[in-house]
Amino acid sequence: MFDGRIAEDFKLSSGVFVSVGPLRNRAVLEGSPYVQDLVITAPDRECLGALVFPRLYECRRLAGLNSEASDADVLASAPVREWFGNWLQRLNREATGNASRLEWIALLDEAASIDRGEITDKGSINQRAVLQWRAAKVEALYRGEDTTILRAGPKP
Repeated sequence: MFDGRIAEDFKLSSGVFVSVGPLRNRAVLEGSPYVQDLVITAPDRECLGALVFPRLYECRRLAGLNSEASDADVLASAPVREWFGNWLQRLNREATGNASRLEWIALLDEAASIDRGEITDKGSINQRAVLQWRAAKVEALYRGEDTTILRAGPKP
């Protein structure tokens, strides 16, 4: 049974191995209809985060905003942030440790780009390319300098 690409797997700074495929698949399935895809961040860091590519059309409907509102405004709306905050908490209820607990998520208002190699020819997300092209955002998120972040609550 296929449960992800081993090339996507990595270790946290603590040495704990993270199996990205099952975590990503569960997050995307439980994120329906608002999550299109996501990339798990954190190679050589102490905790996991995720860059989330939302389904903007569905999020716009959830927010109750018209087509005049920017994508950033849609993702910043209270209904959307509340739904994604609850989704993050649901995901973390099933977490068994640092290798499966997301400490934060960031909702991206820029779609993954096929031109930058973030999307493969087969249409799947290229985790390495997303992390490479969005490295400055990931750094800002880990430093707490990005206000688009949604943080997980305390560990149970």
